[in-house]
Amino acid sequence: MLNDRRARIRAEADRLSAYFLAQGALPVEAAALQPAETLLDLYGEDIRARAYVTFDPVLGEQMMRPDFTVPVVQMHMNEGAEPARYTYNGTVWRKQKPGSKRSSEYLQVGFELFDRSNPARSDAEVFALFADLLAPLKLRAATGDMGILMAAVTGLSTLPSRKAALKRHIWHPTRFRQLLDRFGGTSPIPASRAKLLAEVAETSAAKLVKSAGRHVGLRSPQDITDRVQSLVEDAIEAPISTGETAILEEILNLKDKSTRALAHLRTLAKDLPNLVRAVDLMDARLNALSARGINVDHLDFEGSYGRTSLEYYDGFVFGFYAENRPDLPVIASGGRYDALTEVLGHGRSIPAVGGVIRPEYVLAIAEGM
Repeated sequence: MLNDRRARIRAEADRLSAYFLAQGALPVEAAALQPAETLLDLYGEDIRARAYVTFDPVLGEQMMRPDFTVPVVQMHMNEGAEPARYTYNGTVWRKQKPGSKRSSEYLQVGFELFDRSNPARSDAEVFALFADLLAPLKLRAATGDMGILMAAVTGLSTLPSRKAALKRHIWHPTRFRQLLDRFGGTSPIPASRAKLLAEVAETSAAKLVKSAGRHVGLRSPQDITDRVQSLVEDAIEAPISTGETAILEEILNLKDKSTRALAHLRTLAKDLPNLVRAVDLMDARLNALSARGINVDHLDFEGSYGRTSLEYYDGFVFGFYAENRPDLPVIASGGRYDALTEVLGHGRSIPAVGGVIRPEYVLAIAEGM
């Protein structure tokens, strides 16, 4: 019975992959073992809690492939032509939380598009492909735009270090909220930091570090001094204005149909001009989606959508859900990841967008399981 179901899931994966191949995508593969260093550089040590890590005496520390996007981007940045469309069909491995009934090993079918000519049109192409492929399942589509959130943070009238911290934690809602409350002056400075600042006030950051004794750890004394000095600068900086935090809150809490959401964001951009370009890009994308036959008047938009996804999405994000199957997570998801291409391309970059589908969930819905 188990082998029969696995065979049906494999057949479904092949069917989904054939659809992308028919759209002109080139089939690509990626090694099951991926260099841990690359993934750690991208996600930090947190990735260890989600990925399977092993050590090879020749290759060094490796991770069982947690997704395909990173190796596909690496491949394209090393040898790919432009524009390029790729598809893949294979197993990924991710740890699950205790008590979870979700599989730690599953098939993933994906499509990736690298094209610098018209990002809005590329976003629409990828979304429309997924929407057409999944249309028989009558799923609900949700969309968002990490680029709008990033633009809002960039436009805040505060220290660059504060904005960098908020951007770094934008995919971690709890930590982001803590930082926003502190930078906005609505929560107190942690007691340990207040104590440190009081000590610095009586001397200087450099003298305080020097008086701490022999240096231990990876950070140099100068790194530590610079960090302490940045804490001093943050402490004397005025809180982010209530007007700007209110705009950010409105974006985070925004849930509406896409055309109405766009109009609301246009209004917010009048008070936070840094939003204008990101909102213009959203407008262009909605027009491109309409040209592809997507009814944007009925397309859901959520200001916070994508904040708990993998951390490389930095623009348009989307997901498809079975509303009558709350036991199932997202069936398909994707988004834009331009910054990832720059990191993996060592300074070279190309606009890129893609998505993945879970064949086992498509099959479960189709078979009514």
